[in-house]
Amino acid sequence: MAAYIVRRLIQGAFILVIISFVGFMLTRLSGDPLAQYTNNPRIKPADRARIARELGVDQPLPNQYLGWLGKAIRLDFGFSFTTREPVINRIAERLPNTLILMLTAEVVIVTLSLVVGVYQATHQYSFLDNLLTSLSFIGYSMPIFFVALGMILIFAVWFKELNVKQGLTWLPYLPTGANIWDQSQIGNWIRQMILPVASLTIISVAGYTRYVRSSMLEVLSQDYVRTARAKGLDDRLVVMRHALKNAALPFVTLIGLDIPFLLSGAIVTESVFSWPGMGRLFWEQAGRGDFPVVMGILMLVAITVVIFQILTDVVYTLLDPRIRLS
Repeated sequence: MAAYIVRRLIQGAFILVIISFVGFMLTRLSGDPLAQYTNNPRIKPADRARIARELGVDQPLPNQYLGWLGKAIRLDFGFSFTTREPVINRIAERLPNTLILMLTAEVVIVTLSLVVGVYQATHQYSFLDNLLTSLSFIGYSMPIFFVALGMILIFAVWFKELNVKQGLTWLPYLPTGANIWDQSQIGNWIRQMILPVASLTIISVAGYTRYVRSSMLEVLSQDYVRTARAKGLDDRLVVMRHALKNAALPFVTLIGLDIPFLLSGAIVTESVFSWPGMGRLFWEQAGRGDFPVVMGILMLVAITVVIFQILTDVVYTLLDPRIRLS
């Protein structure tokens, strides 16, 4: 096990170097951080050259990359071009908001996916199974921006009109997340999370339940499950102890792939609901040509992908003792 983990870490280090090189070159070639000064008559060529030296973009790209890589190994991703703050500080400012939103959504997604998927598998072709299957296809086919805007229209606009204008006070309306910057009241902060979490949940649960259902149906048809039932074991015990444990293996892979991207946030959801997280930071700074912040977020996600892939393989061995890592 230890030798396997060490080998995977070495492989991951090479992968991270490749990702960093490709990402660095793409971000540098995608725009010019000095473009905002090009048409400014007050900026002289000498001033432009001085700004280029201060930002570190006056050297050839290979030299820029090697200099950046030497600092990135020490988790020093430089300074933001727009605010001149350390990139780590910019990330640390937004990361807690993203973790609160995304981890809450992930817990809801995993719980609902398991419950709904297992129910559908154990009640195959029932009316509720067919209904949930239809709803899953509808939810999976809708883009996230459509779901997010629809949630705002219904629960923040229409409900507010019914509550305020028509006096239906029993019908509470929900905020859209714009006031998340003010975290002084925890109750209000939780209300700000309802619509973003619901939007993320609708899209993800629609897809995850299909994986759980199909995996459970495959396991329930195995001989050892039929044998356990033939011995007179309680059906609930057979499903939860014998079937679900093996059916969860593909689901563990999906979760292992998703968790690293929780750190990067949800660009569309955070933008629609004005949630000050990593996804919104990435989108804003990419549009401004703030390459150090973009690369910092990119490498943070890449590192967590490598780590969680190794952890996923280890969890596999715990769920299925037949799997051995060597």
